[in-house]
Amino acid sequence: MEHAPFVRARRPEQKRQRRQAILDAARELAVRHGVRDVTLGGVAVAVGLAKSNVIRYFGTREEIYLELAAEEWRGWRDELVARLRQVSAMPGVVAALGETLEARPLLCDLIGHAPLSLEHNVSLEAARAFKRSVLAVVDDVGAAIAATGAGLSASEGGELAGAAAALAGALYPAANPSPVLARLYAEDPDIAAACPPFLPTLTRALTALAAGMPTLR
Repeated sequence: MEHAPFVRARRPEQKRQRRQAILDAARELAVRHGVRDVTLGGVAVAVGLAKSNVIRYFGTREEIYLELAAEEWRGWRDELVARLRQVSAMPGVVAALGETLEARPLLCDLIGHAPLSLEHNVSLEAARAFKRSVLAVVDDVGAAIAATGAGLSASEGGELAGAAAALAGALYPAANPSPVLARLYAEDPDIAAACPPFLPTLTRALTALAAGMPTLR
């Protein structure tokens, strides 16, 4: 595929628009194929740039997906905090956490890949920006959980939110098996029965964790 001649974005707004175009292309590919199977070359083709030109804006594929992950974390926070304003008891908190995560498969996919691959091969600045974004989200959600009056402090609410995200990242690939495993499950129902369903498993774990937190004070 031939690319149009590269025109350097010189003004800050042009640079922001080009970075966003790269992020949008990477997001679409990840939704379609999964984070694991998207390459830097694939992103470059999708956005209509040479790979070397994509690197002008993001040093590596991993930096693209770390920034996308930060965007997804913030989007989850905004949706979750709005929902928590209508909640006044722990079952509602747990339901809000689980259901908003289930509704964001890309976030769950990114969470699972972050420590395994996305936090590698990145600059110190990119890693710092990502970690600070996640910490800010956890703090905001923790405060929102405390404000529900469901019985947890802000720090406990943040701990519950962090655990919810971590569990979602671990459960997502198991609940969305590869074609080989999907065939295996179809042929061996007893093995399929051991595959954890995403939302019920997450809900049960968070309910137990939330119930136990006050006893550890």
